[in-house]
Amino acid sequence: MEKQRILWADDEIDLLKPHILFLNDKGYETVTANSGNDALEIFRKEPFDIVFLDENMPGLSGIETMMRIKSINSNIPVVLITKSEEESIMEDAIGSQIADYLIKPVNPNQILLSLKKNLDNKRLVSEKTNTQYQQEFRQIGMMLGDRLGHAEWAELYKKLVYWELQLDKVRDESMFEILIQQKEEANRLFSKFVESNYLNWIRNPENNAPLMSQHVLKRKVIPVAETSDVPVFFILIDNLRFDQWKVIEPIISELFRVTEEDTYFSILPTATQYARNSLFAGLMPADIEKMHPKWWVNDDDEGGKNLHEEDLLKDQISRLRKNIKSSYTKITNLDAGKELVDNIPNLFGNKLNVIVYNFVDMLSHARTDMQVIRELADDEPAYRSITLSWIEHSPLLEALKRIAQKNVKLIITTDHGTIRVKEPSKIIGDRNTNTNLRYKQGKNLNYEKRDVFEIKNPADALLPRLNVSTAFVFAKQDKFFAYPNNFNYYVNHYRNTFQHGGISLEEMIVPFVSLVSK
Repeated sequence: MEKQRILWADDEIDLLKPHILFLNDKGYETVTANSGNDALEIFRKEPFDIVFLDENMPGLSGIETMMRIKSINSNIPVVLITKSEEESIMEDAIGSQIADYLIKPVNPNQILLSLKKNLDNKRLVSEKTNTQYQQEFRQIGMMLGDRLGHAEWAELYKKLVYWELQLDKVRDESMFEILIQQKEEANRLFSKFVESNYLNWIRNPENNAPLMSQHVLKRKVIPVAETSDVPVFFILIDNLRFDQWKVIEPIISELFRVTEEDTYFSILPTATQYARNSLFAGLMPADIEKMHPKWWVNDDDEGGKNLHEEDLLKDQISRLRKNIKSSYTKITNLDAGKELVDNIPNLFGNKLNVIVYNFVDMLSHARTDMQVIRELADDEPAYRSITLSWIEHSPLLEALKRIAQKNVKLIITTDHGTIRVKEPSKIIGDRNTNTNLRYKQGKNLNYEKRDVFEIKNPADALLPRLNVSTAFVFAKQDKFFAYPNNFNYYVNHYRNTFQHGGISLEEMIVPFVSLVSK
């Protein structure tokens, strides 16, 4: 391993010889300069890992030298050393993006600590993170061996997301691979858990069932809006997974304080047409079709499947006999997002403002069709990164800034998540079978039983039944459906894309976050 190289510039460098000998004994290589100009000349010719600069040198000052060094290599860490504790000098230094700031006289251990902090920080953080995950790995493994309930599954999924984000930061591929394998095992067991319990949850929602789509507004939103003395903004960012929430949380938290970070379970299929309509209606899909046939569009029907969300929302409020003045806004493109920003002042007079933001779903679907997006979102970290970049530059952030100017309550949630699919599962269906890659409904479906959760009688899951022989099948884990007569096309086109509709932790356990203005 090569020695890490230090460039140290001080007009009294000879007095620092003991410090330099100390650093050499610790395994560093130190090159010295007597002035800022000398330091610049050396820096242009040789590679260094860090630069130490005396702030008060004749000629070029430490800050001036640092600015010129940064113009050559903006990523080099620079430590400024000064006799002065004047606030203006510190502000200048901090504003110039110094890596550290030391006050003379400095002792060798201070220098060593600064080096460790700036040069070894990533390695030390990585080692600590890996050690902590290794300990947690065993605990998660033991949890997976237990008979978990829905609340324990939600907590375990949060743990996996936490470690996925931590290991993503330290970029340790081998440890990250171990986590992915553990997550795959968790999804295998979670699929079994859902298969064993789902129909009972639907039929007996009061009997140890998780909070699910059809009860979200009734239990968690409308009561808040009814009793709140400030406006409630309910923002549904479609297709937002829990890990995506965690990467945008720091930005949202600059404007709002999180009061509760919870989850709920999306119904099956984990698809917008079913899960979101169910959320706004407060009903399961079969009941929506029965009570509001004009508002329900089946898979094989023409036209948009979510055109009546506002109608379903108002109907639910009316059924619950709540006198709540509400608004509904759906954002499907950039112009609509900008219009929302302008309209925010007009919404503060409502008890409940519902905003549906469709961006993440558009990204997810574009992921399979646009080569540029496919390359940008090639894996989970990249997918999260795009989500973060979007929120930083979207009209939604500007809208949230305007909302935060008033005393409000904010709820951020989604309708379902999405999973990166990896393994094809062969299926055969007639021409009327729907096109979704994670669930199918149709007559005489032929499929690999081990890969799916099958519901032969849709009424058991309160799903619409197109005809007597219609069945539903849901892909488990990271499987996606492919037809044998076009198998290679499906595999090449859809493997490693993000899909939804089936059973996985990512699709079913989704964020529900309550916040208030700061």
